[in-house]
Amino acid sequence: MEVKSMLKRVDDMRGEIEKRRPLTDEEAEQLRAFYRVDLTYTSNAIEGNSLTLTETKVLLEDGLTVSGKPIKDCYEAEGHAEAFDYMLAAAKEMDLTITEDIICTLHRLFFKRLDEKQAGIYRPGQVIITGTEYVPPSAEEVPELMIRFVKRLNEQMATMHPVLLAAYAHRKLVDIHPFGDGNGRTARLLMNLILINKGYQIVSIPPILRPDYINTLKIAQRADNPSSEPFNELIVNCEIEAQKDFCRMFHNRNEPGSGIRTY
Repeated sequence: MEVKSMLKRVDDMRGEIEKRRPLTDEEAEQLRAFYRVDLTYTSNAIEGNSLTLTETKVLLEDGLTVSGKPIKDCYEAEGHAEAFDYMLAAAKEMDLTITEDIICTLHRLFFKRLDEKQAGIYRPGQVIITGTEYVPPSAEEVPELMIRFVKRLNEQMATMHPVLLAAYAHRKLVDIHPFGDGNGRTARLLMNLILINKGYQIVSIPPILRPDYINTLKIAQRADNPSSEPFNELIVNCEIEAQKDFCRMFHNRNEPGSGIRTY
């Protein structure tokens, strides 16, 4: 299915979901708690974190560390959850403007338990990404690239479809790779900040899709004939799945494009 057709389905489903809103305070809190754990688990798992979904839930909701797991993995989960809370608060802004400060704060909250001195600070040197031929810009280029990135991102707020805008924000931040570590998780938080602000569902990329996720980023970053289309298609598909999850959780029977379903 072409991305254009997929986006129509996304918007049709969004319209049905809007009919279910506003959620009650209890429903909204349950949804927040669900995604706080789920996004923390999936985003960390993509980067090699060893905590399971259940272990992530126990750590974040009960405050219990997991025996036998690296303390670094626990710090990553706690930091991501804190950054998630900030993301939700920032997403409530009616006229959202993405700033470097927002991006750096997302990174700082996630990374401060791992390396407080580097948290929220642009990298001082070159980074090499294993498993890919892509070489990120030099450290000297990062500040100017970030200024241009944020400017371009805000310019496209009113013209680009929100899901494609969110995918673009993710992809370009990873391209610039402004931080020494934690760029992928910061990019996924930024992507979801835009999605939530525009009334769409939080996108979690499950670990099983890690090979597709990495491969589509490589296609977008390759020197010869780069293309963002596969990555965009992946993110739109994940948004559709997130919308289906919402419908299942709140018993929406009408799912546009799929007829009547019973959950």
